[in-house]
Amino acid sequence: MRVIDFKDASCRHCYKCVRHCEVKAISVQNAQAHIMKDHCINCGHCLEVCPQNAKKFASDMDRVVGYLRQNMKVIISIAPSYLGVLDYDKPGQVVSALKKLGFYEVRETAEGAALVTKEYRRLLKEGKMTNIITTCCPSVNDLIEKYYPELVPLMAPVVSPMIAHGRLIRQIYGDDVKVVFLGPCIAKKEEAEGDERVSGAIDAILTFEEIVKWWEREGINPKECPSEPLGNPSPKVNQLYPVGGGIIKSIRASSVEDNYYKVSVDGLTACMELFDELKKNEIENCFFEVNVCEGGCIKGPASDKWQRSVVRAKMDVEDQAVYREEASEIDGSGVDMEKIFMDRRVTDMEPTEEQMEEVLHAMGKYTKEDELNCGACGYPSCRAKAKAVFQKKAEIGMCLPHAVAQAESMSNIVMDVTPSMILIIDKELRIRECNKKAQKMLGVSREEALERYIFEFIEPEDIVQVLDTKEQIIRKKVSLDASEMMVVESIIYIDHLESVLVTYQDVTKEEKAREQHYHLKMETVEMAQKVIDKQMMVAQEIAGLLGETTAETKVTLSKLRDSILFEEEE
Repeated sequence: MRVIDFKDASCRHCYKCVRHCEVKAISVQNAQAHIMKDHCINCGHCLEVCPQNAKKFASDMDRVVGYLRQNMKVIISIAPSYLGVLDYDKPGQVVSALKKLGFYEVRETAEGAALVTKEYRRLLKEGKMTNIITTCCPSVNDLIEKYYPELVPLMAPVVSPMIAHGRLIRQIYGDDVKVVFLGPCIAKKEEAEGDERVSGAIDAILTFEEIVKWWEREGINPKECPSEPLGNPSPKVNQLYPVGGGIIKSIRASSVEDNYYKVSVDGLTACMELFDELKKNEIENCFFEVNVCEGGCIKGPASDKWQRSVVRAKMDVEDQAVYREEASEIDGSGVDMEKIFMDRRVTDMEPTEEQMEEVLHAMGKYTKEDELNCGACGYPSCRAKAKAVFQKKAEIGMCLPHAVAQAESMSNIVMDVTPSMILIIDKELRIRECNKKAQKMLGVSREEALERYIFEFIEPEDIVQVLDTKEQIIRKKVSLDASEMMVVESIIYIDHLESVLVTYQDVTKEEKAREQHYHLKMETVEMAQKVIDKQMMVAQEIAGLLGETTAETKVTLSKLRDSILFEEEE
């Protein structure tokens, strides 16, 4: 079962999730982020920081709705963090709003926390463990089992309040009921449905975010609902469990004495720092209350985060939990409270130095100076990124400096080999960029060009027109008088830069060739006309000569005829 992941095609090369994942349980393949289930501790921080809101959460909403439609007896186990998260006037209004959805009963998970507190007090009183790490937070449990397995013996062998409460509810109502946990924690789903050691205690998980949306769909406003009591005895001080230090306060509510120094640690980074210290075996006789979420469960990743700040949520919970004494009325005898934790360490192939160098070279890192360790890819160093690439968790293209260098290199090549002049001119007519062809034709270096204005070299009338109208000019033939060049001009407006891209394609040779070809044609036409005129003249002269000869011949022949005729008559 995959509890959380990212939606496909939502990533935009930001790698923010990778940067914020302390255990680096996110792989990037084809520019798409994916959560590696075996590595993930389900803290949900990656989903909170994702700017694209690309989270994909395995919801149990349809299952719960199905339970209610089949008229099953469904009990809600609501995490006490609701006191600082949900919007209401009186806590009992939340109970009423949940019952309006069809739930049979609403009981507070702090009831299960009271049973956990008793187990922690027992361990403290026995004093057999060198140090004790609380096991209420499933993300902390995963963190230790996967990444700090040497600390497993320090984990309190006790189930979480949610599991304890689920088992208690079944003991009270029977095994045919359905138990739904309602809280702010994504990791609870993996614990309830993915951990065989505690299977069967909880049937489904709903988050505060989901319940608020459900109320909205049904037109239910908790503030307009009557106040109804919870179905359980008051858990008293155990309502403080979701607040940082709340477990320690619950333990201290008892008069039981022990020799353990008690420390509360919140936040994943702080927890990892603590565990690194514990690995040194230099700390003894300490009881560590640990939570992955800063401030405790009150601001878990599914706590409807837009509602309240951590400080406000903490104050609300502490104000509502008016009782600071032990919850003596809650009887958990017969509820199995034990959980055995184990080594589930994550193992990845380690690259050799040669393999590391091969990846580093592919990233454009040939020397120590090339290793910028900028962290843009989400990894703390270039070598950490190279290791992730070797392990197929990351891609070469995630290296931003390398990608930029490649892009610049390719764009520079294109700019430099292009036979046309290319310039970028801003609204002040200052030259902001130019390629080598432009530098050559303008007769200046790039550095000098970037300090000059275009009107110092070229008549800027068309450029000014495009800057004013934002309407492009495409393939207009103009003459650059300063250089006696004939060019095809294209000017395109760049909106976000308030500048124009100007290209001049040199067609001087083509124009000269076209002109020469024109002159050749005209000379040919002129010569042809002369030949025609001469031929006409010759023809006319021949015709004249033929005419005179014909007339003379006619006269002579006529005389000859007449002479012959006259002779016969005589």
